[in-house]
Amino acid sequence: MSVPKILIIGGDAAEALEIFYPYFRLKEEGWHVDVASPTKKILRTVVHDFEDWETYTEKPGYRFVWVSKSLSEVNPEEYDGLVIPGGRMPEYVRVVAEEPLRKILTHFMEKRKPVAAICHGPLILAAFGLVKGRKMTSYIAVKHEVINGGGIWVDEEVVVDDNLVTSRAWPDNPAWMKEFIKLVKKYKGI
Repeated sequence: MSVPKILIIGGDAAEALEIFYPYFRLKEEGWHVDVASPTKKILRTVVHDFEDWETYTEKPGYRFVWVSKSLSEVNPEEYDGLVIPGGRMPEYVRVVAEEPLRKILTHFMEKRKPVAAICHGPLILAAFGLVKGRKMTSYIAVKHEVINGGGIWVDEEVVVDDNLVTSRAWPDNPAWMKEFIKLVKKYKGI
């Protein structure tokens, strides 16, 4: 049996902990991990923190050097699971790579392959009409996009609804990846 092959959606302004953590955690499982962004380049990540502001703050993060391909080069049929980090990346990527992103997301959701989205990641699922009737969570700022897209938003650390696992933000990373790994193993029969 082949090892699971996972695709991570990337782009500038991805939340550092939400792209680095799944990338290394899934490689630790021995799985093949590709990262695709609008263009194949070194990504500039961001660090969102919860300081004494009324909203989160943003600072430059580490450079992410493991982009394998552009989104337009992705054949979603080759992958067993999809990870969508947060940060400002989802709102940017949905605009600059709309058609390849729509193709990728629609494939995963229609084929009921495991999908993990965190923080602002569910924003792109909602933007493409893929959350209707789905129980899920996200960062609170995305709550209304989920609800307006027909999703059922809850404030929980991690929510699993069939093939979709969602979490609120990087503090939820361990629970998020634990549930995603379970979904991929079930999907692959391992």
